[in-house]
Amino acid sequence: MDARLDLFTNPVLGKFIKHLNSAARVALDAGVPLATLELVELRASQINGCAYCVDMHSKDLAHHGETAVRINLVAVWREATVYTDAERAALALTEAGTRIADAAGGVPDDVWQNATKYYDENQLAALVAAIAGINTWNRLNVITQQPAGDYVPGQWG
Repeated sequence: MDARLDLFTNPVLGKFIKHLNSAARVALDAGVPLATLELVELRASQINGCAYCVDMHSKDLAHHGETAVRINLVAVWREATVYTDAERAALALTEAGTRIADAAGGVPDDVWQNATKYYDENQLAALVAAIAGINTWNRLNVITQQPAGDYVPGQWG
């Protein structure tokens, strides 16, 4: 499969990506564990069918020491016993925020209230930013048909 556009050589997309990457760094500084952020990004990417991001985030999770069981079960996290309550709250928020068009009222209050049990205001803001960011990346990659499989952990910084 060949990409429709090269995200990194096209001047318009290159400029957009530069700003998107800068924005993504904010979430890393708010105290949400890196593993949680990566699980969030993997789950949103699975929902959105973004092969490039599924490849990247599953490899990054493994690179950072996550087990194959936790990586492989994220698609069915509700039935899996390997996630903490805080991770479950973040994954529920991710699914609701990613499937926003599927729910007439957006993110349900109970999903948000559950997340507030585990994350402070800045951490919630970081999760919202990470969810919005990965959904943006998913759309960029899916629309332009970025091929998956060649990602090497750490190649983007």
